[in-house]
Amino acid sequence: MEEKKRAEIKNALAKHVVTLPDGTSLPSLGQGTWYMGENPQLRDKEIKALQLGLELGMKLIDTAEMYGNGDSERLVGKAIEGRRNEVFLVSKVYPHHAGLDKISKACENSLKRLGTDHLDLYLLHWRGRVPLEDTIEGMEKLREEGKILRWGVSNFDTVDMEELWNTKHGKNCVTNQVLYHLGSRGIDFDLLPWQREHNMPIMAYSPLAQGGSLRRQLLNDPAIHDIADKYNVQPLQIVLAWTIRSNNVISIPKAVQDEHVLANAEAASIEFTDEDLSRIDQVFPKPTRKMPLDII
Repeated sequence: MEEKKRAEIKNALAKHVVTLPDGTSLPSLGQGTWYMGENPQLRDKEIKALQLGLELGMKLIDTAEMYGNGDSERLVGKAIEGRRNEVFLVSKVYPHHAGLDKISKACENSLKRLGTDHLDLYLLHWRGRVPLEDTIEGMEKLREEGKILRWGVSNFDTVDMEELWNTKHGKNCVTNQVLYHLGSRGIDFDLLPWQREHNMPIMAYSPLAQGGSLRRQLLNDPAIHDIADKYNVQPLQIVLAWTIRSNNVISIPKAVQDEHVLANAEAASIEFTDEDLSRIDQVFPKPTRKMPLDII
């Protein structure tokens, strides 16, 4: 890739930032790793893709102990070897490991697989049977020990966030990672406004609806194609850019091919007009009532 093109992409990403409650600024596009590390034949390609993303400015890398039973974390560890200071590293703990008696060990195991001494952000992967008080206490202890710098949650609906917020130290939560894309925008009704009101950004997983496979209309809709043609980009880049149209969402698409990494990063340069957004809303309308939280 020519240096001029790389610089343009980095500049676009640098302008598209989301601010965490503690003042930390992050590019609105990061990198997801779901299913990465599971196929040994793709290992080198996946490592290279993550490294290219880092070079382009997508410094947030999200993984989890669940992904590939730790193989995703091992892959990420290899990808960031020697460049840990360039990365905002996120991992997630299983709900059944989120109790006071297990969360420390789970975190230590993740750190070993990742080859680092700390996580920038540690998330509860989804809500289980462990009381929130215990998980929060465990997270706070890990933070005091320096093993994690921040903590958050994932797959929490508005009622869960309210309960979390009203639990001791619950206000230290910095984000909530949920499914969000044009074909799944139920959070626009209540969860996203709630988090904006509480100065807490959303992290959007599967922002491309798993390459469009979850909602074929995303790729086939004439409006999306027209807007893509207008900006001389691909329909999936429109879909991704839509998720980061405000400064309240960090999207974490996964990419294995270099050209997909590049396409994801380039999406940060798309600036929609009000007319564009209105047309998209007509095809993929904002919900007018409370919707159950989508989870995959």
